[in-house]
Amino acid sequence: MALYARVSTADKDQDPLTQLMPLRDYCQAQGWGVFREYTDTASASDLRHRTAWRELLDDAARRYFQGVIVWKLDRAFRSVKDMHDSLAMWEPLGITFHSQREQFDTSTAIGRLLLNLLASLAEFELEMIRERVRAGMDRARRQGKHIGRPPRMAEKGFKARWEDVRARLASGEIPSRRKAAVELGVGYPTLKRLLEKEDHD
Repeated sequence: MALYARVSTADKDQDPLTQLMPLRDYCQAQGWGVFREYTDTASASDLRHRTAWRELLDDAARRYFQGVIVWKLDRAFRSVKDMHDSLAMWEPLGITFHSQREQFDTSTAIGRLLLNLLASLAEFELEMIRERVRAGMDRARRQGKHIGRPPRMAEKGFKARWEDVRARLASGEIPSRRKAAVELGVGYPTLKRLLEKEDHD
């Protein structure tokens, strides 16, 4: 078995041993050998600093152990979707997952059923969030509000930059419209529209 413990950087008074000791006892009671103990001091979402977790994933891919055990689900995974994706990757490798606090055990039929239920709930929650976002954007459009990043032309100082680039383009200091667009920080079609607008004005 691979034992994994994680404390966040904010948990200054916590020690990974608080999690590891009951995991060791549990493995001993079950008659499971321990391949390695992996410990991280980082938040769940800080994958860059969760170096031990990345090593665990690499060792799992090499099938160095047959199961992973944590003290609590949120010690290992950022979200239900993250958990489902990870366990789905381990399943064909024959690696089981166990959480001592939640009594989550994918080696059992009930544990696998719970995994599928959690995955369905996560998918449902994600779809609900998407629907709320779409509804909010639709309402904003109907109210005449701009959706997305503000147009570059609305930025402070753009008018002065445009007049400078336009003058240098006309004088030949800037050799082409495409270079002018790059210098102005807009796409070529936007620059073309700006020039056409000047011609019509």
